[in-house]
Amino acid sequence: MSTTLSAQDEYAHPEVLVDVHWALAHITDPKVRIAEVDYDPTSNYNQGHIPGAVLFDWKKDINDPVRRDIVSRPQLEELLRQSGVANDSTLLLYGDFNNWFAAFAFWVFKYYGLQDVRIINGGRKKWIEEDKPLTKELPKYAKSEISLSNGNDGIRAYLDEVRRVAGTGKVTLVDVRSPKEFSGEILAPPEYPTEHAQRGGHIPGAVNIPWAQAVRDDGTFKSPQELAALYQSKGVVSGKDTIAYCRIGERSSHTWFVLTYLLGFPSVKNYDGSWTEWGNLVRSPVEK
Repeated sequence: MSTTLSAQDEYAHPEVLVDVHWALAHITDPKVRIAEVDYDPTSNYNQGHIPGAVLFDWKKDINDPVRRDIVSRPQLEELLRQSGVANDSTLLLYGDFNNWFAAFAFWVFKYYGLQDVRIINGGRKKWIEEDKPLTKELPKYAKSEISLSNGNDGIRAYLDEVRRVAGTGKVTLVDVRSPKEFSGEILAPPEYPTEHAQRGGHIPGAVNIPWAQAVRDDGTFKSPQELAALYQSKGVVSGKDTIAYCRIGERSSHTWFVLTYLLGFPSVKNYDGSWTEWGNLVRSPVEK
């Protein structure tokens, strides 16, 4: 299903983005499903959402409700079936905060091999700025059939791997948190008080490129030239394995998306254990 977005053709994989006009034109397309994924799982959606969009609660639907882990494959398959997403569907994701949590959901869906999942460029902010329609009506879809694959660890980093490469220079570690988190001045932004670690700082050898620097004021992604300059200025280049991390893995999934799909880096992983894992480990090395 073509997006016909010439302005995005310079991205390495322009097919993973659609603009708000394309999304609006396909609201009633039976092969398209739309899902909103926000930091606050319900308030924005209940105030008004894209017509036909379902709500994915990132805390309950995309993360395992008990274990410190992402959702399991059977759980995710059931979520998609209940939302009417089939094997041949195109799933459009959007959300608030520059599509932060939409990117996290995108990463989880790709981890389990969902073929056609895309992000609405600019997310909720751009949709509202363009005066596109909102509704409070809750959609209902017939239950679909879908089968996902086992997890692809080629896009996910775990603690043991990060321990092996930290401080060696063999892998580029990109810390996408704020500069004050990176320096250890604060443990977490004040709006996220429940996600603290015991110590502040960053993984040895990591460079700091805050995730939101990849987007414009309207929430859309910067051009590939701007993005390449941003990451190259800190030594983040395509020819080297890269691991992105933040505090709990959501912001770093946004950077993973940018590096993998917009710039075409061949080997990027998201370390979703991130700082809440590393910063709580006994004897793990920390730089400030």
